[in-house]
Amino acid sequence: MSESAGAAVVGLTGQSGAGKTTVCKVFDEKGFAVINADKIARVIMEKDSPCLAEVTECFGNCILLEDGSLNRQKLADIIFGNHEKLMQLNAISYPYITSEILKMINKYRDENKRYVLIDAPTLFESRADDFCDLIISVTASEDLRRERIAARDGLTEEQISERFSSQHTEEFFINHSDFIIKNNNSVEELIEKAEEVAEKVKEYYNA
Repeated sequence: MSESAGAAVVGLTGQSGAGKTTVCKVFDEKGFAVINADKIARVIMEKDSPCLAEVTECFGNCILLEDGSLNRQKLADIIFGNHEKLMQLNAISYPYITSEILKMINKYRDENKRYVLIDAPTLFESRADDFCDLIISVTASEDLRRERIAARDGLTEEQISERFSSQHTEEFFINHSDFIIKNNNSVEELIEKAEEVAEKVKEYYNA
C-alpha cells in the first residue's frame, strides 16, 4: 500500500513511443488528478534551484546558459549514450522529483481527490512506484515505436537505439504492472483500451 491513504494512486509508465501520452489524456478525462513527472523534472531544474546547483557542481558550469539557467541541450549532449553520466544525473534529480510527487499526492489527498495518476516514464527508476497502489504500463512493438519516435522527435535510428537501450524491456513492464495496455493498432483502439482500464480501476476502488 502506498503512503497516500485516502486516495487511489495509480502509476502510469511504459516504453518510449508506446502511446502513454494518449492514455494519460484518457485518465485525465475520466477524472484522475494527473501528476506529470516530466513537468516536475523541469521545475526542479529551474534557475537558482537546489537541484540545478547540485547538477552544476557535478557536471560543471558548461551546462549553464549566460543567465544561469540550464542549457538543456548541453546537458543532453553530455549524458546521451553515457550510462555513467546518466546515472549521476538521476542520482541527483530523482530524490527531488519524488519529493515533489509526494507533495502533490498529499495536496490532492487534502483536496479529497479520489483518484491520482502519476504519469512517469521513469516510474520504477525513480522509485515513485513506491507511492502507487496500482501500476499501468503501455507497450508496443519495437518497429512501431521506432516509427512513432522518428516521426515525433526526428531522431536517427542510432539515437532511438540509444534511448531504447536505457529503458526496461516489455517483459519487465509485464512482470511489474497490474495492467498492460498494448498499442499495436489504431489510436481509437488505444483510447478504447485506456477507457476500459480507467473504469476497471475506478470500479475496483468503489467496490
